[in-house]
Order: sequence, then structure tokens, then C-alpha cells
Amino acid sequence: MRAFRVETMGSAPALTEVPVPVPGQGEVLIRVAACGLNFADLLMVEGRYQDTPTAPFTLGMEIAGTVAAAGEGVTCAPGQRVVAFAGQGGLAEWAVVAADRVIALPEGVDFPTAAAFPIAYGTAHLALAHRARLAPGETLFVTGAAGGVGLTAVEIGKRLGARVIASARGGDKLAVARAAGADVVIDSSAPDLRGVLKSLGGVDVVYDTVGGGAFMEALRATRPEGRLLAIGFAGGEVPQVPANLLLVKNLSVIGLYWGGYLNFAPKVLTDSLRQLLDWIAMGELRPHLGLTLPFARAAEGLEALRDRRSTGKVVITMEGAAGEGAAD
Repeated sequence: MRAFRVETMGSAPALTEVPVPVPGQGEVLIRVAACGLNFADLLMVEGRYQDTPTAPFTLGMEIAGTVAAAGEGVTCAPGQRVVAFAGQGGLAEWAVVAADRVIALPEGVDFPTAAAFPIAYGTAHLALAHRARLAPGETLFVTGAAGGVGLTAVEIGKRLGARVIASARGGDKLAVARAAGADVVIDSSAPDLRGVLKSLGGVDVVYDTVGGGAFMEALRATRPEGRLLAIGFAGGEVPQVPANLLLVKNLSVIGLYWGGYLNFAPKVLTDSLRQLLDWIAMGELRPHLGLTLPFARAAEGLEALRDRRSTGKVVITMEGAAGEGAAD
């Protein structure tokens, strides 16, 4: 089978022929129809992700496809349409995944949509609903709001009943955030973010994917008992939080590593994904596919992520698998 692999740490990933994996006890073999790309894939290539496997390894953290075979002790039926958080190994024609990470797809949810939602929507849902306890009527501020992770926070925030303020760079990206449900949009290149947020009444919850100065400005515009979610540092700078401000305003800074829930509270994560799938199937959430490319052009997808050229999710599809059916 073909797989998009990193042969040595730091080397450019490339399409490679490898054997089809065999599912072991508690595992499922999936014929991959679509694979979502993530900024974490880029970090893995460079050896800078917290869960980077030992090279050689296959990229691809989230997949959708069809069950082909199941190992001992697994009840998944061959032919079942599923979505799974693979962690790695999903950017290939076949992938083996632990059965407890595999969730059946509802009717009406196609493979590219399914591959686009687990990490981005799962992160936003766990962060906002579970960690920050975002309540109806509160104000949510989202940085990097046109990217794959930020855009989902806009949608989830609106679904949870919040007023959403979104920050992104440029008119096109701001339009995407507004279309996703943002009540107010702010160009991230504009000066005095703190002043703008305070003029809007301040914020209760900050969902920050950028880090650096944006986090610090938002911190100073957060209301007492506000919650600041540190989701990522796409801007390259990890903010150093002044604890005195946390004390004076009774603020909470909350970290979230979505995949870590699989190690200590997996049911929290899988229940969240099932809730999100129900919302998607009912049309209450519509994952935004920013760029969909065939498997042979996976490298272009990674470059689009690196250059931040895509709004929404970058998804790689296998030949003939872009629609509703299996990847046959």
C-alpha cells in the first residue's frame, strides 16, 4: 500500500510503499477514505510534537473510512463506515487503529466531512463545554478564528449560546469567521486589541490558538472570573502569564491537550465526539473544508498548512473516495 511517511526525523515526508498492516487484539483495520491534516503533523516532521513517534512513521492523525477487518475481541463489522483518531498512521491507504478510538458514522455524514472534524471540533468542544464551562450569554473571544481550530471554536461557541468575537487577519478570513457565526470580527493586524475588546464590554472566555501578544492583550481585557484557554501557539511565542493579574481579577488560565484525554479519561473524549457527530448529522454544525486534495498531493496540503494559505480544514482524500461511499 502507499503511505505518506517520514523516513528520518526532519526529512521531508514522501509517498512510500509499505505492507498493509494487520490488526491485532483490540484493533481495527480501516480502508482509509479521507484523512485530516493538522499543524501537529508539521511538528511531528520536525520532531517537536509531544507525541512524535520514532522514525520511520506514517503521518495522519484523524481518518474516516470503512472497516476492513477486526482483531480479536473487536465487534466492528466489516463494511461499517467509521471515523477515528489514529494519532499517526492515517495518511495511508490502510490504517490500524485501536477499536476504542473508532466511532460509527451517522447516515448523511460523508468521509471528508468526518475526517475534518475530530481534532478541531473535539478540541473546541472539550475546551469550551468541558474545561471552560462556557455558559449561554457569556462573551467568547477567539484568536486565529479563520484557521481549522479557531473556526470550530466560533461555531461551537455559538452552538453553546455565547456571544462570539473573532480575530483573524484580512477581509477574506474575517468574512469566513462571520459566516461561521461570529457576532463581531476584529482584524488581528489592527492596533490596541485590548482597547477594542474592552470597548466591546470585555470577554468571559478566551480561546487562543496564536499565543504571544494576542494572548496578553486578551488577558487584560478579560472580565473577573474569566477563563483563558491556551490551545496553541501558532504565532511562535509562548506567552509568559503574569500571575499577579490572575490573582487580582480571579482569572483562570486553562491548558488543553485534546489527545491526552485518551490516556486518563477516554470516555470524555469519545462522548464529546458522538455529540458533535449528532450535531453534524442534524445540520447544526457544518465542518468547513478549506482545501481538499487527492492523496498524491498530500505534500501540497502540508505546505498549505505551513503557509497558512487555507481557511478551515485541509483534507486528503483517496482516489474515488471523496463522497458518501466506501473507499473501494
